[in-house]
Amino acid sequence: MSRKTQILTGWILTGLVGTFLLVGSAIPKFIDFPNKSETMSKLEIPLAILPTVGVIEIAVTVLFLIPRTSFLGAILATGYLGGAVWTHLRIGDAWFFPVIVGILIWVALGLRRPAIFRLAFSSGDACPPSEKS
Repeated sequence: MSRKTQILTGWILTGLVGTFLLVGSAIPKFIDFPNKSETMSKLEIPLAILPTVGVIEIAVTVLFLIPRTSFLGAILATGYLGGAVWTHLRIGDAWFFPVIVGILIWVALGLRRPAIFRLAFSSGDACPPSEKS
């Protein structure tokens, strides 16, 4: 894959994940929709904290979408999605979807910034000689 195609693919994937997190997940936390009370009751999430959770989700997503803060945003989004995994595991619900979203975040970032993949998959040769054990 050429570098230009790799970056374009990374930005398309970033846009898709960002759109899902904002439109499909964060915004519904602020609006009423059918079965919202039942869904949150099943997840054992009080309705009163949904706006706070929504603000956190919007913040980490925006940080991920901004090129200068994308690495920090990916780290924070991973933590946020870890909480989603725990929420679903706790009630015996399907837990793999937040894991998939987290993987997509890191793949998108790695495509946009290949240094991420080099660091993640290096055998330690990327460290300067003074930092090797």
